Amino acid sequence: MTVKLLNHQEEGPASAPPLLLGPSLGTSLALWDRVAPELSAAHRVVRWDLPGHGGSAADLIGAGATVGDLAALVLELADTLGIDRFAYAGVSLGGAVGLYLAVHRPERLSSLAVLCSSAHFGGETPWRERAERVRREGLDGLADSAEARWFTPGFSVPGLVRDHREADPEAYAACCDALAAFDLRDRLGDITLPTLLVAGRQDPATPPAHLREIADAVPAATLVELPGASHLAPAQCPGAVLTALRTHLDGPPASGTAVRREVLGDAHVDRAQARQTPFTARFQDFISRYAWGEIWTDPTLSRRERSMITLTALVAHGHHDELAMHVRAARRNGLTPEEIGAVLLQTAVYCGVPAANSAFATAQRVLAEEETG
Repeated sequence: MTVKLLNHQEEGPASAPPLLLGPSLGTSLALWDRVAPELSAAHRVVRWDLPGHGGSAADLIGAGATVGDLAALVLELADTLGIDRFAYAGVSLGGAVGLYLAVHRPERLSSLAVLCSSAHFGGETPWRERAERVRREGLDGLADSAEARWFTPGFSVPGLVRDHREADPEAYAACCDALAAFDLRDRLGDITLPTLLVAGRQDPATPPAHLREIADAVPAATLVELPGASHLAPAQCPGAVLTALRTHLDGPPASGTAVRREVLGDAHVDRAQARQTPFTARFQDFISRYAWGEIWTDPTLSRRERSMITLTALVAHGHHDELAMHVRAARRNGLTPEEIGAVLLQTAVYCGVPAANSAFATAQRVLAEEETG
């Protein structure tokens, strides 16, 4: 019998530590579009859709659903993907799922991040009323006011509003039922996992006080408040969310040598070190300290963005050996072959067609080796 699973998207190496990302009510896995590709450089990222949202079937839950029901669907997805233990991060309702797992199934989690969420969501009555309204009127009215609930004035992500409008009303209402019944305040002290809490300072739905309440009760909790962020922080402040999650998941920024290994691979760095002589030692130290220890660790640009810039510079100067190395690095940093091709096509305009022609040949060879290797 075929098991019906939550719709999901996987990114990153299959052998990397798994990380599951949960969405907010009314959104889809697209909520993580500006964060997940960066995290996939070091993690096997699996983001999922709520029932009736995005690509998930509406009949995965029904009226009277609980957050425990949603957590069971997440565990069923993880089991099917062969994932036993995983880090988890979730926004709002997705964060509630993480809290539930941390209390009831802690052996499945290696760490927890709860973003713009709560151990309770303001009482049962408002959510029961919202569920009744959606079952009666559909989602158009709520979708019209979504941006005011989700973002600070003037900020917009039309795709997420479209996802809200296109969600299944009955499944959305069932998720409201789950939020109405959710209250883990008396169990927060049972959470022993490393826990990151992220609050948007201008979040009207789950104000920072809700995250502080969790932080005060969970022994191993760290609270980060993001200025300028409202309820959907991964969409509005992806850089700040990414920095907080990376520090939580991977520890403080790595040394230059460690970053060099993460981006270029152990084999390359081992070869460079094996070839090192007293004459080249200072140069190798300079590369590790300056290029990899200061530039590549600067959080102003993501590793994906740095890969794109590096590819362009190498094409412009005709450094084909370095280009091959950095095509491989770009793949490690989460760029797809299509994105690499788009970068090289851009270089045809600004670096010249002959340079881009050679670059395409180099990249095609590397990508073919990757497929067969």
